[in-house]
Amino acid sequence: MANPPWAEIREKFQAALALSRVELHKNPEKEPYKSKYGARALLEEVKALLGPAPEDEDERPQAEEGLGAGDHALGPPAEVVEAEGPIAQGAVRLAVIEFHLGVNHIDTEELSAGEEHLVKCLRLLRKYRLSQDCVSLYIQAQNNLGILWSEREEIETAQAYLESSEALYNQYMKEIGSPPLDPTEHFLPEEEKLTEQERSKRFEKVYTHNLYYLAQVYQHMEMFEKAAHYCHSTLKRQLEHNAYHPIEWAINAATLSQFYINKLCFMEARHCLSAANVIFGQTGKISTTEDTTEAEGDVPELYHQRKGEIARCWIKYCLTLLQNAQLSMQDNIGELDLDKQSELRALRRKELDEEERMRKKAVQFGAGELCDVISAVEEKVSYLRPLDFEEARELFLLGQHYVFEAKEFFQIDGYVTDHIEVVQDHSALFKVLAFFETDMERRCKMHKRRIAMLEPLIVDLNPQYYLLVNRQIQFEIAHAYYDMMDLKVAIADKLRDPDSHIVKKINNLNKSALKYYQLFLDSLRDPNKVFPEHIGEDVLRPAMLAKFRVARLYGKIITADPKKELENLATSLEHYKFIVDYCEKHPEAAQEIEVELELSKEMVSLLPTKMERFRTKMALT
Repeated sequence: MANPPWAEIREKFQAALALSRVELHKNPEKEPYKSKYGARALLEEVKALLGPAPEDEDERPQAEEGLGAGDHALGPPAEVVEAEGPIAQGAVRLAVIEFHLGVNHIDTEELSAGEEHLVKCLRLLRKYRLSQDCVSLYIQAQNNLGILWSEREEIETAQAYLESSEALYNQYMKEIGSPPLDPTEHFLPEEEKLTEQERSKRFEKVYTHNLYYLAQVYQHMEMFEKAAHYCHSTLKRQLEHNAYHPIEWAINAATLSQFYINKLCFMEARHCLSAANVIFGQTGKISTTEDTTEAEGDVPELYHQRKGEIARCWIKYCLTLLQNAQLSMQDNIGELDLDKQSELRALRRKELDEEERMRKKAVQFGAGELCDVISAVEEKVSYLRPLDFEEARELFLLGQHYVFEAKEFFQIDGYVTDHIEVVQDHSALFKVLAFFETDMERRCKMHKRRIAMLEPLIVDLNPQYYLLVNRQIQFEIAHAYYDMMDLKVAIADKLRDPDSHIVKKINNLNKSALKYYQLFLDSLRDPNKVFPEHIGEDVLRPAMLAKFRVARLYGKIITADPKKELENLATSLEHYKFIVDYCEKHPEAAQEIEVELELSKEMVSLLPTKMERFRTKMALT
């Protein structure tokens, strides 16, 4: 039988590639994979025309090694074996077809068949995998197997394939270095082969994808440091090779910032967020590339969503930096410690001296003009912990700007949970700003703003469906009223003779705090309204704090009625006693509220004596 015309094989292969690239939504609604099946039929025809696999079994993995681990477990090749001669060329062309058949079956959700074809591709190429003709195809096949096993949640197998690809790329670049052939070139005439520059671009893109998939695998394995490193490498390479879509790149950079925020690496986090803003600003300004995903066709909706998500990352940056500063400067009752503030001022000079050295060590994106644009955005935002109200206010205003930006997309109608989280962050920004404020009246106004934004949220929320969110908001509102009451008491203490208006204000704040703490505690009751004998670990500390503050609030009610005051003291004692008794029955609870427990024990000891003296005084009058 005569060999089929090479032109016919090439033509069928190119037609199969064209069908493979047809987007799913362009197929008939009832036949979403029509183009994929058409491509598969053509690939099968090409495979038949190429004939059976060459009879060269010397270097083939044995069948018992299995599909999942047979190839990647073999380690790096000892030497380069070029794919020369008709047998080798036949094997390589057949491997290209097996690769495309594998990807085709994965695209149509036939994972087992896809795996089988990809493993056949690896077996055909294994001897030649370090050669210029085959290295790119081999890495792409392993990358796809890595993704496939990741989707099956067999993460260690996925990791092995992807790390094997990474090692092969590094070995090839070290030992050979010249741009390898793209797999499609095995079916192109000599005059249509790619330029060295285009080959290099495509090979580097394959490696970038490898790093991207490794970042996801390491994230899944909770190897967060490694995941962040690979994510950064991916983003950096995408910029270097101009192979990115602005929206996708920006959201990935903003997401990476959250890792650095959690590590308290604020310079790096600021850089990621500034780069995200700059690249996001390119949306619609750069030409569409083959990297543009199908979902990005619907730009308006996706644009506004991603803009809101990046804004939320900025909010976390501002809030965490402010909260970290507060933790560094507060005393044991949560107030500003002037000695600690002075120490941090002295440390600030050292931080500024080391800024340039830190910047060189920190992550960097872009080069040349792009780097300058990112730096210009960065320089408008501090990465240093604020040390006074003015510095804190700058960060607060930036965070508040992004709160308003996030709320444009994450509205209560349609994004209930997201909207509430943004409002809670806004409240938290006011709360931490109040720490830096020295004027007690202005601090009160900040807490009042918090209450004004939080109270409307729980009016329309169904407590059955949003139980946890309701609890969080109830506790936060209660705490805001509690803080306001403490501030008003401190203001009254400075006056010689507080008038009835101030007393009434203190009692009203007390009453409101009690109301919301009680709502929170009632939410812990079972359907029969019985308070649990054992409080869940997730709500143990807030429940104990609520009990402690309720006890303290009853002791702070100002009244001229001795009988009422005695009742309040009795109620206060009851709540202090609950804390002490509960911690005796459940010793693990004591670790959650060590300070409050000691104070509760003290009050359980002192209050009965105080109440007895009060009764004696009442009897005499």
